[in-house]
Amino acid sequence: MTDSRRTPPTALAPGPSSSARVAAAVRQAVGAGLLGERRPVAGFVDADGVRESVAALQDAFAGVPAVLHTFAAKASSLVPVLRLLAHCGMGCEVAGPGELRLALDAGFAPSMIVLDSPAKTRDDIRQALALGVALNADSLDEVRRIASLRPRSSASVIGLRVNPQVGGGSIGAMSTATVTSKFGVALRDPGAREHVAQAFAERTWLTRLHAHVGSQGCSLELIAAGVAEMYRLAEEINERLGTRQITSIDIGGGLPVNFEDDTVRPTFAAYAAALRAAVPGLFDGRYGLVTEFGRSLLAKNGFIGALVEYTKDAGDRRIALTHAGAQIATRTVLMPDAWPLRVGAFDGEGRPKDGPSLVQDIAGPCCFAGDVVAHARELPELREGDFVVLYDTGAYYFSTPWSYNSLPRPAVYGFSTAGGAAPDPGADTDADAVRFAPVRDAQSLESVAEESGAGHADSLLGLRPESAG
Repeated sequence: MTDSRRTPPTALAPGPSSSARVAAAVRQAVGAGLLGERRPVAGFVDADGVRESVAALQDAFAGVPAVLHTFAAKASSLVPVLRLLAHCGMGCEVAGPGELRLALDAGFAPSMIVLDSPAKTRDDIRQALALGVALNADSLDEVRRIASLRPRSSASVIGLRVNPQVGGGSIGAMSTATVTSKFGVALRDPGAREHVAQAFAERTWLTRLHAHVGSQGCSLELIAAGVAEMYRLAEEINERLGTRQITSIDIGGGLPVNFEDDTVRPTFAAYAAALRAAVPGLFDGRYGLVTEFGRSLLAKNGFIGALVEYTKDAGDRRIALTHAGAQIATRTVLMPDAWPLRVGAFDGEGRPKDGPSLVQDIAGPCCFAGDVVAHARELPELREGDFVVLYDTGAYYFSTPWSYNSLPRPAVYGFSTAGGAAPDPGADTDADAVRFAPVRDAQSLESVAEESGAGHADSLLGLRPESAG
């Protein structure tokens, strides 16, 4: 099977947030005090790059009669980012009541929202049905639960998620079409296709099929194979019923991201081409399409900046201790081979560093030995007061923090370069060359204490054993 990281030259495109644009943003963020001694770590979202990525997705599916592109809210659960995506014409895919609330607060119309989750409660289902939010049932039992709760007046589109069981990619935890995946109805299990067809036959309001093979580590061929299997099932069911009851297909997302350099590969255009080759009937207008991309829209449109607080030597290794560790780059720290990140070195004024390279570890502030975001990287020598940048972290990294050591969540800022171009990071640019806007304030220590139960500090003191007498 072809490795998803190897894509023909025609499928390459410059990264939306090139290193030059990031460098300009870093310098001005340091100059503006958004990143420095008092704010030693922060996340940054390239608003220009987000718009460019959405446009690339829309262009890849141009000409498809009915398509709803939804953004997977888990990839960036930040209301201003979601609102920007809504303004660009996106819908929103949510996986629980919290994400649904964020999507509504961001301004998505209920008809543009899709609720996916393998463990929806009755209240989750009732709320979605009342609002008119689309639901994808994750099991036949859930279909029966929806049937018991669904009012006749509900405008919700209701689908069923199936697992095509076409195999996994290179990252097992991100592969959702394996033989024993927890998601969807396993189509290759004995009797499963018959049970799915019967569920549609018994419920005319069941009108959508959904499948998602996985994301990072899954090749275009694997993703297309899963979509093709779902498409064949839709055709079988409609033929059996003698009517086009299934009117739309949710093909999920999962386009992998290149974390090796600035180029975007594979592109949305390459993804659409792979689908057209594997499932040509998918684009003829007989089915409405829903997509659910997340990482591929945001990863290259964001970065993390962190102050180098100290450096030290251990054995034959230089270690730079920063404020970006497992609390913000959890996947990279715990699975470094699966989630490696590029690192940039910047001086105390936010300028890219040069000079001889030195093998260095980039470590975080968490109190465990494995809290290292980059091992043995050759970078210009880092010193106290310098900065490091973790590239391609616009998806998941600063929007899904881990509260290890009760470290507060960092601030997140959006930025835009003048005219969308990258200023010269080494020049004395005007203050307006890069403009910033707040996305999320840094978490206060008062908030950390509140989340840790400070308001109930004495509650356990009253739980005393009953006296024997």
